[in-house]
Amino acid sequence: MKIGIFGGSFNPPHLTHKKIAIDLINNNYVDRVIFVPTGDKYNKKNLINSYYRINMIKEMIKDCDKLFISDYEVKGELKYTYETLKYLKEKFNNDDIYFICGADNLSYIDKWKNYEEILSKYKIIVLNRDNINIDFFINKYSKYNSIIKASISLDNISSTMLRNSLDKKYLDNNVYKYIIENKLYNML
Repeated sequence: MKIGIFGGSFNPPHLTHKKIAIDLINNNYVDRVIFVPTGDKYNKKNLINSYYRINMIKEMIKDCDKLFISDYEVKGELKYTYETLKYLKEKFNNDDIYFICGADNLSYIDKWKNYEEILSKYKIIVLNRDNINIDFFINKYSKYNSIIKASISLDNISSTMLRNSLDKKYLDNNVYKYIIENKLYNML
């Protein structure tokens, strides 16, 4: 089985996150997707507590039997991507692990801790973002033969934009309701 690991802050999770996961499954890039929200120790501005982010992801994916969530990164100390992938590979040792990321993240992967381990041990499914030339990075890291350019369309939406506007059309109804009920993002 091919398992896609979709990391991010998911602050909040939005419909494009869900669409990406479903499109990757429907286009046979992976068989299932595991969302891995960043832990609270990650130094990111305006990051709400992982408890809420995990619950919002659960609300968003509860109707999808091929979408899952892992709380690995929210437990204990700060975890790096290579540690998360290693943990999930050990947990799913008979499956192939694919890391899902945007081209914006790929553009600075050489700054990540143990990035060569990631490139050499796992396939990386890259989504077009910010008009970054993914082919440049496929060539740059060609010795690893690990980068797969995903041919799926993305909406130009970001969690940052949603935190500022909470535009309901970009949020799963259950997530929107959860945000309202829990008075998240100081917008309500």
